[in-house]
Amino acid sequence: MELARRIDELWESGELDPAPIEEAVALLDRGELRVAERAAAGWTVNEWAKKAILLYFRIRKVEPMDVGGLHFLDKIPVKTDYAARGVRVVPPGVARYGSFLSEGVVLMPGFVNIGAWVGPRTMVDTWATVGSCAQIGADVHLSGGVGIGGVLEPPQAQPVIIENGAFLGSRAVVVEGVVVGEGAVIAPNVVLSASIPVIDVTGPEPVEHRGYVPPRSVVLPGTRPKDYPAGRYDLPCALIVGERSASTDLKTSLNDVLREFEIAT
Repeated sequence: MELARRIDELWESGELDPAPIEEAVALLDRGELRVAERAAAGWTVNEWAKKAILLYFRIRKVEPMDVGGLHFLDKIPVKTDYAARGVRVVPPGVARYGSFLSEGVVLMPGFVNIGAWVGPRTMVDTWATVGSCAQIGADVHLSGGVGIGGVLEPPQAQPVIIENGAFLGSRAVVVEGVVVGEGAVIAPNVVLSASIPVIDVTGPEPVEHRGYVPPRSVVLPGTRPKDYPAGRYDLPCALIVGERSASTDLKTSLNDVLREFEIAT
């Protein structure tokens, strides 16, 4: 609490005291602090942690970096504790310092940004990106080219949250603080943002969600028409077409869903 109070003071005053800022980012890097945490009523954002990241950018200077024969010019170093954490990283996968990868994570040639938290046994597949402050649960699969957007500013804004056991198909995009519920299956090329409707079409009447995918939902890309002065045009939406079984084994359930709804991975 003392560290949080000091970060808030620095944020309000505009002063830069490197010691508490470095301490806060080190806590994020070790997974001892998270930008957002699950609470009884949903997810709670630790605003002071996001403020610490923004202050960290102010105290860092752009400088050359050599990492395994690769050359960079940036403010933030890359993580180096993969072996100690039990994390597998395939070249040229990169996780920035200040992010946290749990034991059993596999990072293919993708990218994890500062402030992000990635849960145990999660796969970040080739060219998938995990944006700043995103919270990715355990046993999640981010398929090739998945884009998880970063939400760093304003500090009170909720980051993108992918809950445990979710599966995101290739080139799916999730941005603007959307929450993907536990065990959900997102088909390839689905785009989810705060303004794109997620429509449950499994019942007699459509049920619309914004910024949220219910647990175990099977979601496909869709469109719906909207009238403009120049004519009628189709706008993107996402369609909940079914529910992933909660009674079967995780991998078996996923395979069953992909076959039943003809979803390619």
